[in-house]
Amino acid sequence: MTHTVTVGNVTLGEGRPKIIVPLVGKTADSILEAAEQARDLDCDLIEWRIDFYEEVETPQKVAALSHQVKQAVQKPLLVTFRTKKEGGELELPDDQYFAIYKEVLTQGAADLLDLELFMPAEEVAATIELAHENGVKVVMCNHDFDATPSQEEIVRRLSLMEEKGADICKIAVMPQSNKDVLTLLAATAEMKEKATRPLITMSMGALGMVSRVSGEAFGSAATFGAAKQASAPGQVPVSVLREILATLKLG
Repeated sequence: MTHTVTVGNVTLGEGRPKIIVPLVGKTADSILEAAEQARDLDCDLIEWRIDFYEEVETPQKVAALSHQVKQAVQKPLLVTFRTKKEGGELELPDDQYFAIYKEVLTQGAADLLDLELFMPAEEVAATIELAHENGVKVVMCNHDFDATPSQEEIVRRLSLMEEKGADICKIAVMPQSNKDVLTLLAATAEMKEKATRPLITMSMGALGMVSRVSGEAFGSAATFGAAKQASAPGQVPVSVLREILATLKLG
């Protein structure tokens, strides 16, 4: 039985997939401008990709700006530092990654925090504990920009996220064929049967776009839509995403 996760007035794990829009500005001004525009978008949550922010290596500035972003968007805020090895903008030592997150969790305004599965286990566990102490939900994730693992391996990674204490489990993979897209969807459906947490899964690129709009049927609780600049290949423009999800609704 999959439990739902509620953040503000948004519940993930029931009904149609929720729409998340990423902010990818480099300067504080451009981030806040995009945040104010995002307030009026037809989406449910906002992701701030702090790896794009030019002053991300100063944790205090990240935490301070998160309050302004949260106030501007007036929607639940997911804070994400995507590492270079998983498709992000900036190479950063692990200790710095966790220091930024510690500052965001204790002094910032995140509702959810993105945490990569294959970061050092001890620091991951401590960050999850700190997040929960501060009322922040953890989205644990894994990205493969080169290939699609086997169905068994996708299920294993999502299960490992549950074991580590994630509130939401996310995986994104790159298809090399239409069969790879089916593998991701089959793994999602299999995991949905036994998961105790909401799942977010996607097959990236144009080939995998169908996975971004079929979450209600297969078991993915959210999808990422692009406002202007996409943060990952294959993101559907948010202007049409809600209509597509409504058309594909199950009931």
